Amino acid sequence: MTAARDLAVYVRPAGEGALGMELAVEGIHCGGCIRKVEQGLKKLDGIIDARVNFSNRRLNVMWRDGTLAPAEIVDALERIGYKSQPFEFRQSESADIAESRRLLTALAVAGFAAMNIMLLSVSVWAGNVSDITPWQRDFFHWVSAAIAIPAAAYAGQPFFRSAFKALRARGVNMDVPISLGVMLALGLSVVETLNHAEHAYFDSAVMLLFFLLCGRYFDHAMRKRTRAVAGNLAALKVEFAHRMMPGNEIVLTPVAALRAGDGVLVKPGERVPADGIVINGASQIDESFVTGETLRRAVGAGAAVYAGTMNYGGALDIRVTASGEGTLIDEIERLLDKAVMAKSRYVRLADRAAGYYAPVVHTAALLTLTGWLIAGAGAHDAIVTAISVLIITCPCALALAVPVVQVVAAGALFRGGIFLNAGDAIERLAEADMVVFDKTGTLTLPEPHVANAGALDPDLLRLAARLARSSSHPLAAVAAKGFANEAPVGGAVEEAGHGVRAEVDGAEARLGSLAFCGVDESGAGEADDSSRIAVSHRGRHAVLVVRQVLRADAVAVTSELRRLGLDLMILSGDRAEAVAPIARALGIAIWRGEVKPANKVAALQRLRDEGRRVLMVGDGLNDSPALASAHVSLAPIGAADLSKAHADAVFLGEKLAPVRDAVVAARRARALMRENLWLAVIYNVIAVPVAVAGWVTPLIAAAAMSGSSVLVTLNAFRLHAALRRKVGAVEVGAIAPDFPAVTGDRAWTS
Repeated sequence: MTAARDLAVYVRPAGEGALGMELAVEGIHCGGCIRKVEQGLKKLDGIIDARVNFSNRRLNVMWRDGTLAPAEIVDALERIGYKSQPFEFRQSESADIAESRRLLTALAVAGFAAMNIMLLSVSVWAGNVSDITPWQRDFFHWVSAAIAIPAAAYAGQPFFRSAFKALRARGVNMDVPISLGVMLALGLSVVETLNHAEHAYFDSAVMLLFFLLCGRYFDHAMRKRTRAVAGNLAALKVEFAHRMMPGNEIVLTPVAALRAGDGVLVKPGERVPADGIVINGASQIDESFVTGETLRRAVGAGAAVYAGTMNYGGALDIRVTASGEGTLIDEIERLLDKAVMAKSRYVRLADRAAGYYAPVVHTAALLTLTGWLIAGAGAHDAIVTAISVLIITCPCALALAVPVVQVVAAGALFRGGIFLNAGDAIERLAEADMVVFDKTGTLTLPEPHVANAGALDPDLLRLAARLARSSSHPLAAVAAKGFANEAPVGGAVEEAGHGVRAEVDGAEARLGSLAFCGVDESGAGEADDSSRIAVSHRGRHAVLVVRQVLRADAVAVTSELRRLGLDLMILSGDRAEAVAPIARALGIAIWRGEVKPANKVAALQRLRDEGRRVLMVGDGLNDSPALASAHVSLAPIGAADLSKAHADAVFLGEKLAPVRDAVVAARRARALMRENLWLAVIYNVIAVPVAVAGWVTPLIAAAAMSGSSVLVTLNAFRLHAALRRKVGAVEVGAIAPDFPAVTGDRAWTS
């Protein structure tokens, strides 16, 4: 067992007087195992929560500070038959590879033995019909025993070890009836051989193990596939960073030792080790895991960068703002784990059913044995039938029916840039029949843009960006966007309320209000709700039209949502004249402007009273009351604010497609959960009577039980097709050229 002092290193604060720890638990093979671990720990005084991640067997446990020592939790798991150690991704990967090899080797041994024993069995079956002598039949049986017993002893280890641990802990798991069935089949075959009987069941015992190992190896492969998302995130992390020390010394330092305020050097071709701000340098950063965009982002001094992103340009000096568990990539991992381990309504239903089902199965096997003996059947037939009942009625399919869908759904949503923040978000998203949008930062991008940049002189735009870097005005930041590599102009002077001026190439350059730059306002274009700033130099000038713009795919996404049968509405705090053109451009007939936060809540409550199940899509930071009052909520959020969002689900990036993807994936996931539950129920309704009636052999029982688990797992992976068809990006200007600008920024005055 890991020493107490070593375990203490892995304990983390969990807020409100709670502590948390993640453990890798050995021997978890099904939903019944998960339920046993979680319920076993919850019996300890002080435990707040215990959740097992189905895909990687990671246990996340929380307890009240001062009530338990970490070693007591590990000991409690040991008592119920499960060894554990602190979870570390790389160790988990190594253990995963080792387990894969063990299962594959055991499968090969069982398959080789089964084929050879089957050849001998065919000879016996054929000989029983013809003229095989008793000593020849016994010889074939003993040869079969010589192959079957050592093969079963080796290939059955995954089941025998697990069953022994469970029994030693005075409990049972799914491997107990399996092990009992295999040993009874082998024991019965030896007895039959000693009694010179015509039939023995060595082939059934080994084939039983072969089919069970096929199912377990397939399950292991499916788990590995679902772990791919988390594994991809872990692969983005680096272990060491080039830390900048006093005197320009560079020291290779473990990332775990970095603290906020430290300086690090990120060379070209390296990943950023921690979240931070660029102090010096300019480069191109690949942030595809954050935004989903494949285009690299230009960064320079003052730009935020995130751990795990790739530096493809020049060297960057970065000041660390967050490292370790405080980084964006760790927050994404936590949200992914939260989604995978959450207990939705369907998960709780399946858990309760599996919990009641296990003791019923064992009782049914005992009653079957007793009933057949009372009915006058021989001990041989009664035992074989009881073995079949034990095996065929294992509740694996029922216990896996929902968790496997939830794992696949969380991974599919993650790949779409959507992070679940509530355990039952998927089922509530599937129930939504109406979508209510906020406007600013939701239907439109959160920051304004230069709408006419493509029509302006690139040299003047570049000059405007350089001048803007010397100004603190909000509109200046818009002018500087897209020119991260441009250095600010030296000697610039800002005149409050007017603009900024500086000497460039021997002539004065200005950026600010139209009057400040000497531009005739009457010739600057027709007035609308946009803000206009000007740049002038050597008698040339350009007018920058600054406005908030619709997300590129907003029109296409709202059209798709209507096609899915959802009603749409806009509730915005902005002016009515600013909301109307957006509603018109998107074809949304129901909208309201100048709605205060309290009135948004009241409007959503009225919709709830009318029986509507509203999906609220709004600002995850400022629309918290409205998001909380909706049936389910979704928020577009910037990477820096991911951990602060108050919504059931959040998405990153500049597109609105995740709203549509979330609804489609949730509906598909709900349908698959229901399908899997029905498949599991139908299987058991048919399997139990058939097994009790003695119409199946242990061999067929093993194939049926493994097949049922494989079936619900394969069915869950059909969810990947739900997000295959993406909503195409549509240019706003091509659809609504008359869409006026909307901005809340103050303009430079003359």
